[in-house]
Amino acid sequence: MPLSDRRSPRSGTHTAVRILGIDPGSQITGYGLIEAIGQEARHIASGCIRAPAGDLPQRLRAIYAAVSELMASYGPAEVAIERVFMSRNADSALKLGQARGAALCATFGLQVSIYEYAPRAIKQAVVGQGGADKHQVQHMVKLLLRLERSPPADAADALAVALCHAHLRRTSALLAEAGLRA
Repeated sequence: MPLSDRRSPRSGTHTAVRILGIDPGSQITGYGLIEAIGQEARHIASGCIRAPAGDLPQRLRAIYAAVSELMASYGPAEVAIERVFMSRNADSALKLGQARGAALCATFGLQVSIYEYAPRAIKQAVVGQGGADKHQVQHMVKLLLRLERSPPADAADALAVALCHAHLRRTSALLAEAGLRA
C-alpha cells in the first residue's frame, strides 16, 4: 500500500526500477536495494545499519544518517518498508515505530514513492506462506536474487520487503495494462 504517492511512476512491466527495502529496528535496521524489471530482480546492495549503544535519540540519528546516505548513493525510485506490528511489549513497538519514522524521514529528500507492507504479506509474497521463519526468508531471498550465500537475517528481511514490492508493483502494472484495477 502506498504511504505517499508524491511521484507515482507510470511504469509498465518492462521498465527498470530501483527499490530500497527497509526492515526497521531500533538496534539493527536492515536495508536491501534491488533493481526490478519485468519478472527479474537484481541485487544491488544490502546490509545492516547497527545503531550505536546508547540512548534512543542517538540510535535514531544513526538510522536517519545511514538511510540518508543510502538514498544519496543509490537514488532509489521507490521505497518499501515493513509495517510496525503490535507485539506484547508496547515499549518495544513504540521504539520500533520511532526507528521506522527515522528511516522514513531520511527518504523524503528525494521525493520517492513510499509503500508499506505487513510482515505476513511480505513472507507470503517471497516464501509462499505468511508464517515463514527467518531461515526460510533468507533461503528464498538467496534463490530469488541468485546470491552466492544467504544474507544476514535483517538484510534478508529488507530484501524480502523490496522483492514483495517488486512482485506487487508488477501485478498492478499488468492489471493496469489489461484495464483492470488492483
